[in-house]
Amino acid sequence: MMELIVKHFNELSTNELYEILKTRSEIFVTEQECIYQDMDDKDQDAIHVFCWNDAGRVAGCLRVFWKDHDESAGIAQIGRVVTLEHSKGIGGQLLHKGVEVAKEQFKVKKIYLEAQEYAIGYYAKEGFEVVSDVFMEDGIPHVKMERKL
Repeated sequence: MMELIVKHFNELSTNELYEILKTRSEIFVTEQECIYQDMDDKDQDAIHVFCWNDAGRVAGCLRVFWKDHDESAGIAQIGRVVTLEHSKGIGGQLLHKGVEVAKEQFKVKKIYLEAQEYAIGYYAKEGFEVVSDVFMEDGIPHVKMERKL
């Protein structure tokens, strides 16, 4: 079990933010060969969940924020879910903690996310259900998923 750190954007150190963005870029841009703008003005209003590995890298991270910046709708969104190290259970721990953050800190009725199609099973283990047809985003097949609380 890795130690998961939960911080609002304003609480992140410069180094923590740098390492989160570095990990996201390494996986989403370099490994998945997907050229897109990662900095989308949602990080500043998000709570970030992340963990470190022994090499001083962010081994995994995600963010939780109000969907469409609309607190009154009562829907949290989980996004930018990424792990640097695969098959170690980091992703499952991260997602579980992200759901906990949405429940406890956002007090939401529903959590929304957009999953890459290959990862549907990963999100389904935490209670998310597919609520859309497959759509393309940045050249990668995605689906919309929700979990009611």
